[in-house]
Amino acid sequence: MKADLHVHSCYSEDGHSKPQEIIDAAVARGIGCIAVTDHNEFRAHLEMDDDRVIIIPAEEVSSKKGHILAYGIDRFIPRDMGVVETIDAIHEAGGIAIAAHPYRYHSGLGEENIVPEFDGVEALNGRSKKKDNARSRKLSEEFGPITTVGSDAHTPDRVGDSWIVVPDSCRTWEDVVEAIKGGLTEMYSVDRTLWRTFKYVVKSVTMWFLRGFKRM
Repeated sequence: MKADLHVHSCYSEDGHSKPQEIIDAAVARGIGCIAVTDHNEFRAHLEMDDDRVIIIPAEEVSSKKGHILAYGIDRFIPRDMGVVETIDAIHEAGGIAIAAHPYRYHSGLGEENIVPEFDGVEALNGRSKKKDNARSRKLSEEFGPITTVGSDAHTPDRVGDSWIVVPDSCRTWEDVVEAIKGGLTEMYSVDRTLWRTFKYVVKSVTMWFLRGFKRM
């Protein structure tokens, strides 16, 4: 079963996908599991009741140093805490903490903030450049054993651009999280093209300005 472990809905400030649109896009692209990792939001999964796709309750949390993915949590994790403080909050909520796109400028943590308390590193991200994905995958392999992969889709058409394979025996999101903990190796991701990088930079700078120069 293919799982896209990094998808944003309209509950993210920069997301454009309605929850049902995400499910429909996943089904169309052969994705059997989705993690809805909205920026500092934890609502979309409550609206996604469709037995065609397994939905992992998740969040992309903005720590003081960069973005952290929280999988399998049972509550909202607040933003703007320190890295270790954020990881501790994720663990207290029953989840696992993954360093998101570590080499991405502005929102990535950078190697210096990949502390031992993390459960793993996002190896591939559909909105990261090829060289950054190569570095992330290497870092993930060195950090181990938990690896995640996600499209980082903000629109329905990007859902399923990246995925990792989990056992077909998985029936619940808890099964998928346990499988992830065991270490997975079969994965795939597109890389962000030069044109998509240009659009991403323009959009990011514009939104940063509109937020009053506050990081997402």
